[in-house]
Amino acid sequence: MSINLINPIHHDTPVIIGIDHGYGNIKTAHTCFKTGVAAYDKEPTFKTNLLVYGGRYYLIGEEHKEFAADKMQDMDYYILTLAAIGRELHIRKQTSACVHLAAGLPLTWVGEQKDSFKAYLMQNETADFKFKGADYHVEFAGADVFPQGFSAVADRLREFKGVNMLCDIGNGTMNVMYINECRPVTKLCFTEKYGTHQCMLAVRESLMRQYGTAIDESLIERVIRHGTADISDRYLTAIRDTAAEYVAGIFRRLREHEYDPELMRLYVVGGGSCMVKNFGQYDAGRVIINDDICAAAKGYEALAQRSRTKNGGIV
Repeated sequence: MSINLINPIHHDTPVIIGIDHGYGNIKTAHTCFKTGVAAYDKEPTFKTNLLVYGGRYYLIGEEHKEFAADKMQDMDYYILTLAAIGRELHIRKQTSACVHLAAGLPLTWVGEQKDSFKAYLMQNETADFKFKGADYHVEFAGADVFPQGFSAVADRLREFKGVNMLCDIGNGTMNVMYINECRPVTKLCFTEKYGTHQCMLAVRESLMRQYGTAIDESLIERVIRHGTADISDRYLTAIRDTAAEYVAGIFRRLREHEYDPELMRLYVVGGGSCMVKNFGQYDAGRVIINDDICAAAKGYEALAQRSRTKNGGIV
């Protein structure tokens, strides 16, 4: 069913859309969907989340996107960007818009990859595509690339008195940053390949070793996110135990970066923050957990809007 166009394109007022290009999920300020793309030359039988672009058909959320330090090595993240735009415009009841993208990269990769990722997102001045049955026309006004993790707390820096450690746990990476006296410390930023996917692999290996069973990843994800699932106690215990070991590993890595709960507060953000909340052992008075999976995307939008305001309304 097509969407009625309510707002025509206004080149002087672009729509700012923040997108968190995760390895497990793509997040916008209002939506979250699996980071997966299955491409077809002919229209597939099942059309749920079907995106049509450039004469090809893409099922969004299908298959699993492997971890890659370079997100620009193929067209997948561009296609996922179009899907994210489509979802956000659908919420706004628009099918045509001038869009300014606000995205992010891991803390220690921003300096090296910022320009190339921006060029990747801006590879076309316009894009015409069909998503979930609606036709979209997008004109790109520009793009900003910010450090992920930090963006989720950028509007709350006044709370970061004293010495603080920020830990952003994603699907592929874990990013660590010090924020001292309300200011980020550029020299104390670290990125590790210790995202929640590492926990998923450990759980699968544990279940295969103990019970010779391979269970659906959606069940593991449910336990990770909610702490429980409708499965037998032995499987639930095995998953919980492995998740607890993974979270203990997070704190070991934080201590390697001089984390001391008596001297600093810890702020945990990202999709993996729910694991710390569900399986971690910590002082709740000194560890603040933001388990809003869309927090980074919202932060990108806020930073882009702030930049627009400083530039006199020009993004």
